[in-house]
Amino acid sequence: MNAESIDYNGLMQANLTRVFGERDADRRLVAIRELYAGDAVLYEPDASATGHAAINHSVSKLLSSLPPTFAFTATGPAVGHHGVGRLRWQSGPLNGPVAVTGIDVAHFHGNLIQSLFVFLDPAGG
Repeated sequence: MNAESIDYNGLMQANLTRVFGERDADRRLVAIRELYAGDAVLYEPDASATGHAAINHSVSKLLSSLPPTFAFTATGPAVGHHGVGRLRWQSGPLNGPVAVTGIDVAHFHGNLIQSLFVFLDPAGG
């Protein structure tokens, strides 16, 4: 598959809403299976997780540490080329102040995420 045929925005937006925005672990796992390669790796600042089940567990742990009103939203479209895409996002209470901002950088194999690196912006940055 030609790397330029990857829908970076569609896939990365889906990851933000269907994976990081889904608090139901079973529904989230369905999305992970659709969006990630079987041996995909999620790299967070303090941990990594390999494979669908481990990624699902990692996201469950993250979401359980956040208030139920927190949501992740993109701050613009994802862009990419040569199999690598990036998406800027923010998180905080719905209709409330932004608590954290960051960027996801994904490496794709075909139309599946092979690795996702989550970067958090410094506080006040």
